[in-house]
Amino acid sequence: MLLSIAAVLFTFGLVIFLHEFGHFVVCKLTGIKVEAFSFGFGPELWGRTSGPTRYSLRAIPLGGYVKPAGEDIDNVSGAPDEYFAKPWYTRFGVVLAGPVMNYLLAFAMFAGVILIVGEPVPSNQPVIGGLTQGYPAETAGLKPGDRILKVDGVAVPTWADMAGRISGRADKEVSLVYSREGAEASVKLKPRRAPDGGERGVIGISNGIDYARVPLLKGVRMGAHQCWFWTAFTVNTLKSNIVKREKPDLAGPIGIVNIVSKAAHTGAPDFFFLIGLISVAVGFFNLLPLPLLDGGWMVLFLLEGVSRRRITSGVMKYVNGAGIALLLSIFLFATYNDIVRIKTSHDAKKAAEAAEQGGK
Repeated sequence: MLLSIAAVLFTFGLVIFLHEFGHFVVCKLTGIKVEAFSFGFGPELWGRTSGPTRYSLRAIPLGGYVKPAGEDIDNVSGAPDEYFAKPWYTRFGVVLAGPVMNYLLAFAMFAGVILIVGEPVPSNQPVIGGLTQGYPAETAGLKPGDRILKVDGVAVPTWADMAGRISGRADKEVSLVYSREGAEASVKLKPRRAPDGGERGVIGISNGIDYARVPLLKGVRMGAHQCWFWTAFTVNTLKSNIVKREKPDLAGPIGIVNIVSKAAHTGAPDFFFLIGLISVAVGFFNLLPLPLLDGGWMVLFLLEGVSRRRITSGVMKYVNGAGIALLLSIFLFATYNDIVRIKTSHDAKKAAEAAEQGGK
């Protein structure tokens, strides 16, 4: 329980804080006065004022915030170091910096995991890594982690040896000797024909994963590719949802907390890789051209630059109102998805337990 709580606080705190830190850094670099920069929300636990900025540590470590001077267009005094006193391209850079920091964090997480753990490659050991539901191996009682020792009495020291012997036995009974937790056992099953329509026999198992060391430059390239891959995957998924008029499968706070908690218990590589995935998601979401998001402000500032007309307080009120309504709708929809997902999983477990009890 404590590990789950710590993992959630660390993940949300790091991802959101670095997003805000991006805004803070560009404000400082462009001469915008920052009145407050905080890690966390709620009551102040510690604070220090340096120059015009109040730096603080607050009670709820779920991110942070930055408050530039003159960010409220109705209260602009005209001082040259205020946010809305700066040209549109400076403000554009400030809002862009948040998503950029998210992508830099994701890149660091992906590349770090790849360089430290290695590149995942299929193992050539005859050890079952996964099972396909309903296929002969699963129905015969084999489990992930079982090591196949013999096929029809012939030793199979590698995955290739084992697969080669099973492949030629489609629709014919095969005897397997395997080891599980140090004990040997045997089982007979009949391989199916491969779903691709060929003559190859399969029993519905996949090999495990080994990790091969990668050189520095390759690890860096792979980390950058992961950022691109997951962004493209998100874009294509959204595009498919729109074209096919499908309901998007969004995860809300409940779902994300559950995923982070599980990853924290599966090991450090999975946990830090998940931080990278969440950081990509946060960065991408903030780049969407929606009101109140960084992408929405970027569109407004681009229009200001093209039209050479300053944003008015009336436009700001409309944008803020529309943004609050839209983001609240997304939040409620994602939370509803989380609740439905939990209920579906709970009902499935109850049905499985009832079926198991009925079979006894």
